[in-house]
Amino acid sequence: MVTNNPILQMFARSPFKPMQEHIAKAQECASELIPFFEAVNNSDWEEAEKVQRRIAVLEGEADAMKKDVRQHLPNSIFLPVPRTDLLELLRMQDKIANRAKDIAGLMLGRKMEIPAQIQTQMNDFVRGALSTSEQALVALNELDELLTSGFSGHEVDLVEKMIGELDDLEHHTDELQRNIRFELFQIEKDLPPIDAMFLYQIIYWIGDLADRAQQVGSRLQLLMAR
Repeated sequence: MVTNNPILQMFARSPFKPMQEHIAKAQECASELIPFFEAVNNSDWEEAEKVQRRIAVLEGEADAMKKDVRQHLPNSIFLPVPRTDLLELLRMQDKIANRAKDIAGLMLGRKMEIPAQIQTQMNDFVRGALSTSEQALVALNELDELLTSGFSGHEVDLVEKMIGELDDLEHHTDELQRNIRFELFQIEKDLPPIDAMFLYQIIYWIGDLADRAQQVGSRLQLLMAR
């Protein structure tokens, strides 16, 4: 029987499917930072603007999905985990897309160029952060299996391993962040002070993107522990 009831439709496929679709959209948004930084490094501001627009569209789609999940998520009595925990997980996921939009928006708005001396480190740093958010997506894609297993057994061990790998990736991103901050410090005296200040802000936001991805893993771990 076909139903138009959004709650029944959600359970027909999976109570977690909208959460998985949302983080996939957030990761799709964040991954656009790679071509964005490539355009910035080439001082191709026309291309950078095109990519920034894609990021803004994807972030808007993620935001709409977030609102839809909030609206249609059943009460806790119909869920295997507390509704408040899922909403907090959703909030963490959404910040990945938000931060990608922040980064691209600020850099395009100021036409921020990355000094040649740190371009390689910056590219590695961005890719490290995105590897962290990609791992968060991989872990979240196991939610259905966790539900099937009753949040016990081999599936829990598998997800715990994924979360451990996520933590390792975030730690590696932290190291990359420290390295690029040090390299920027070495050359900041040769830069206009305001440019140096905003570069430090971008570095912080890239690191924050990875932090948000790790928090997704931490929240998932909490769900398994309940």
